[in-house]
Amino acid sequence: MANPTITELQNKERYELIAELDHKQIKEFVLEQLTQGGWIVKSFMIYQVIMLAFGLMVLIWAITQAVNAYLLPLYYTLAALIFCISFLIIIHELLHGIAIKLTGAKKVNYGAYLKKFIFYAEANQHVLNRKQFAFIALTPFVVIKFVTIIVIILFIHHPMVYFMVLVMCAHSLFCAGDIGLLSLFYKYGNSQIFTYDVKIEKKSYYFRRK
Repeated sequence: MANPTITELQNKERYELIAELDHKQIKEFVLEQLTQGGWIVKSFMIYQVIMLAFGLMVLIWAITQAVNAYLLPLYYTLAALIFCISFLIIIHELLHGIAIKLTGAKKVNYGAYLKKFIFYAEANQHVLNRKQFAFIALTPFVVIKFVTIIVIILFIHHPMVYFMVLVMCAHSLFCAGDIGLLSLFYKYGNSQIFTYDVKIEKKSYYFRRK
């Protein structure tokens, strides 16, 4: 069944506006969703703690080896950190963009709020249901996780493994916003939730079918 149009979503007898997100306040909005919990958030938090602990362990091990005059692991570790705050951001958002296109959007817009270190991909006035939003939100998580694990297996005895482990672990932080937004779709049980962005307003709207 096709998603409702934006005009149909304005019908207050059939749909209820449950959230209006100003993109400039997205960090606060995400933190609010994360603090409200839910099984998705709780599962992600456990995963994130594991990833951060694993990444910290690898970082300490690289430093320890550097102290013992073996510098290559530390070089790969530092390269991973630089990669994460530059190219990984671009890759993450491009993966979102590809997923958005696969849901039928004609055009994808990319942008950033550099002062808040927030980056995004969106499709203007493109209505998404829960399954489509989950696909978009989780695509970077799944793809980057898969690629890093494969490379780790292939280079398990090479210092490259330090690079890939740090990328995998750091990327968990990048996904927090996606998980926070996705959790909103599961706050209302089996209710049908729809969302769309309005580029000119720099806002996102979330509706629930009554």
